[in-house]
Amino acid sequence: MTKYPYHRKVRIYTNVTGALLLALLIILNTNAFADTKGKLTGRITDQKKEAVFGVNVLLTGTSIGAATDVDGYYVIVNVSPGVYTVRLGGVGYQTKLVEQVIISAGQTTTLDMTLSEAMIEAKEVTVVAQRPLVDTRQTSSVAILERSDINVLPVQNLNDVVTLQAGVVDGHFRGGRAGEVQYQVDGVSVNNPYDNTSVVNLDKSVLQEVQVISGTFDAEYGQAMSGVVNAILRSGSEDRFDWNVETYVADYVAGPSGKIDFPHLATKFPPTSKSLTLSLSGPSGLPKTTFLINVRKFLDDGYLYGQRRFVPADVSDFQNRIFIPTGDNAIVPMNTTDEWSGQFKISNKSFDNIQFSYQAVGSISDSRLYDFAYRFNPDGRKSQHRVSLAHGLDWTHSLSQTTFYTLSVRQNYFKYTDYAFASLYDPHYLASSFIIGDPNYELGAFIQGYDLGRFEQLSNSTLLKGSITSQIGRNNMVKVGFEVQNSLITFGKPGTLVQTTLNGFETIVPVVNDSLYPGLRSYYPTTFALFAQDRIELKDFLVRAGVRFEYYDANSRVPSDLENPANSIQGAPSSHLKHTTVKYAIAPRLGISYPVLAGGALYFSYGHFYQMPGLGILYSNSDYSILRNLQAGNVSDKGIFGNPDLKPEFTAQYEFGFKQQFGDFLGADVTVFYKDIRNLLGVEFIDTYADAQYTRYTNVDFGSVDGVTLAVDQRISSVASASLNYTYQNAIGNSSDPSETANRASAGEDPRPRQVPFDWDQTHTLNLSLSLNVPTSYAVTAILRYGSGSPYTTSIGSGFGAKLEKNSSVRSPWATVDVRAEKYLPLGGMNLSFFARILNLLDARYSNGFVFATTGSPYYSLTPGGDAAKLVDPSRFAAPRRIEIGASARF
Repeated sequence: MTKYPYHRKVRIYTNVTGALLLALLIILNTNAFADTKGKLTGRITDQKKEAVFGVNVLLTGTSIGAATDVDGYYVIVNVSPGVYTVRLGGVGYQTKLVEQVIISAGQTTTLDMTLSEAMIEAKEVTVVAQRPLVDTRQTSSVAILERSDINVLPVQNLNDVVTLQAGVVDGHFRGGRAGEVQYQVDGVSVNNPYDNTSVVNLDKSVLQEVQVISGTFDAEYGQAMSGVVNAILRSGSEDRFDWNVETYVADYVAGPSGKIDFPHLATKFPPTSKSLTLSLSGPSGLPKTTFLINVRKFLDDGYLYGQRRFVPADVSDFQNRIFIPTGDNAIVPMNTTDEWSGQFKISNKSFDNIQFSYQAVGSISDSRLYDFAYRFNPDGRKSQHRVSLAHGLDWTHSLSQTTFYTLSVRQNYFKYTDYAFASLYDPHYLASSFIIGDPNYELGAFIQGYDLGRFEQLSNSTLLKGSITSQIGRNNMVKVGFEVQNSLITFGKPGTLVQTTLNGFETIVPVVNDSLYPGLRSYYPTTFALFAQDRIELKDFLVRAGVRFEYYDANSRVPSDLENPANSIQGAPSSHLKHTTVKYAIAPRLGISYPVLAGGALYFSYGHFYQMPGLGILYSNSDYSILRNLQAGNVSDKGIFGNPDLKPEFTAQYEFGFKQQFGDFLGADVTVFYKDIRNLLGVEFIDTYADAQYTRYTNVDFGSVDGVTLAVDQRISSVASASLNYTYQNAIGNSSDPSETANRASAGEDPRPRQVPFDWDQTHTLNLSLSLNVPTSYAVTAILRYGSGSPYTTSIGSGFGAKLEKNSSVRSPWATVDVRAEKYLPLGGMNLSFFARILNLLDARYSNGFVFATTGSPYYSLTPGGDAAKLVDPSRFAAPRRIEIGASARF
């Protein structure tokens, strides 16, 4: 475990403490808004179009409201996301109720209304708000989906929702690398600093609202270069109990070719998947306190199977090709998942103008990944175990009708293990045979022994985030805030199992923390940020401008002289371990929206975005002392060395767009974007004083992305709607993977930088959604997804020099169709529904998956001898058609 001197830790926390004090001083003298709350604004006039003073505007079911000023304007801040009924009433005017008013986090909803005069008391008038098809107040590309939108889609979790948005291609936002997206829950990051992915995978049942920002984003968001996903979770109600139960079963139903493509799939009895979700919310019994509990159990056997001909303890005579199977020949699922997940939230409003809540979201899962080599010895595979928890406290205090502050304290915990047995000394390991197969028996399948690979990763992060909100005048809202994160990251091999021969006998030897087989290592990085943002909302002009200050401290050590990394070269200048330097960055952001037509606006945005690479790569293999035996003139075989002293990666984004609503039935948004990507993680070659060479990670890679997105929404009728989003892009750079340059060099290829398409580049991507929705009767939604294909590297044969230029060819176009249908059956105080969902309706086998380099097809190869095993590996295909049938009940 890596140790750091006490004075080093003191310096780190002193720096952070000083920065925190500076942030608090700024906050105490500046106003701000938080992105987990929305704003409602508008103007109230009479039938003569004259302003009405003193109208009370109230969100029913809450204590939130405001009164109009002398010009008829009102502003309500600190509104939780959701769907509200707004009550408008004033002396001498008829009271009006406006239903279905949607408030979104970090956004402004405009509600302008006309009131009729009433000399005597009149009945209330109820109207339904019409949600605009385009939001002219946005200055960048943002997709906002409410709970009602998500429930009718053929999706199951947050990632499914994100994939359907414009600019998102196979999980990459506008051509960026994986891990360049900031995932948040209620405005606070849930990213794992190890690899910059979310520590939680949220089921749709816990989602109140999802915001997907694929363009530039405000200064409040950091540690991201390509996009932001903010999930707002549900809360309980003060005035009623609400409980839901949903269950479904599913099975994979392949077409006629399924028996060939997916061996044993048709021999299994359905269902292969089962899910049960329970949810309960409402008043807790304590004063002004609500709760929500959501629990889900999910089981999935997958669609890839093997046959237990052998068991790991079997011993075969490979020399004489005598194979002795002792398995039971059972058909075994080889891509299984067993998961518990859930959410708990409790909120209290007992004190005037104060709301505090505790929330926890987490999951525990066990899985086993498919490995074609173990298809006849499935018990020899490793098991994967995951535990994730994101929880903490949120405090909101309204200082006035226009000013409030928020504080959030969170812990993000994630642990992942990947091994056959937890104990390095497990007798199953020590008594098993060597992992081995015979190339002449079932294409070299592993028919004895356990997979000896072992890996463990733990991330434990504590976050503190704060901001203040205030509306300054009628049109101006400014914000300032801070965010600090301290993390413990532990990863590596929890002991290594080495296959060796002792006294003529094959044996497996456990090794712990050997210089050649290092064990777990721990690191303590710190990040800190200050952000300030101003939002000016005029009638004909909107500006969002901000700046973010970033602070990164890897809290590690690196060699002072990279040409003598282990301080082992005789006569060379001395080298010692020095502390990594603190990195700073200042990131400006600007967005402008300018209405040019009724219901239409031009918008422009620009920003600088910084992000530290996934710290797993930054710290991995960063013990340079193992180079002490590197001989003069040789090239190191110890892999690519980590570099804790990396700088943050950088992207400058530009986008320009036009959005227009045509009547009440059609809206369109066209955006042109460009990204200039610098300081990406790559590899450099370092020559030592002894003329030896090794590689390490550094900020050397680069790229650029340009493209166009088109989003169209149409209300065909009161029950029918359609939406289409299309992305055209060109994503190019010198390498798709940080280690690509080193891999090219080791393969004897030219490692010099050149610009080629990224692996995930796809010129054309389209998502088309059609929906019929009668809320009390039925809902049907179909989604067509199309892609023109991502690039791959063509090969003209096998052997050295057979591969052509990197990503010189393009995979075939692909298309899939997903469908969901639900029938509602109200029954007394209970709402029943029955639903069916079909994923991959057309049973397509391919969507940007594996292809043979000689043909560009997953079906055949021009070198069948060398590709014999892959030609019968079912994992090269996409999942076959999946049919789900379920029911839900709500009370």
